[in-house]
Amino acid sequence: MSDILNYIEENPKETKRLIGMGYEQLQQLIYNAEQLHHKQQALLESKKVRIIAGGGGRKSKLSIKEQIILILVYLRHLTTFQLLGIQFGGSESTANDTFNYWLPLLRELLPSSLIEQVKKKNQTMK
Repeated sequence: MSDILNYIEENPKETKRLIGMGYEQLQQLIYNAEQLHHKQQALLESKKVRIIAGGGGRKSKLSIKEQIILILVYLRHLTTFQLLGIQFGGSESTANDTFNYWLPLLRELLPSSLIEQVKKKNQTMK
């Protein structure tokens, strides 16, 4: 488990400062995001034509909770993916892949103001 997730669970009052939302809101977001993730995975699985039974492959290093926290930390602080990879015990590409997977899913759940801040920052950097 990541240090940030441990810290949030031990100090729920600090959640707002770290990721921009309260602890109860975070718990609700995680629950809704997990439901959306499972629907997305079921949809992708139903479209596959399998020759070999499912369930193989490497499991993710980060739990769903940790992946969502990673996205929220990025949206709040706009840090680099390299630092996120280090903080969450992965690599820069893992942090980037996680961000790009979850962003479309969380667009349905998060206020658009958070997402728009990231879009504006990326456009000004280009």
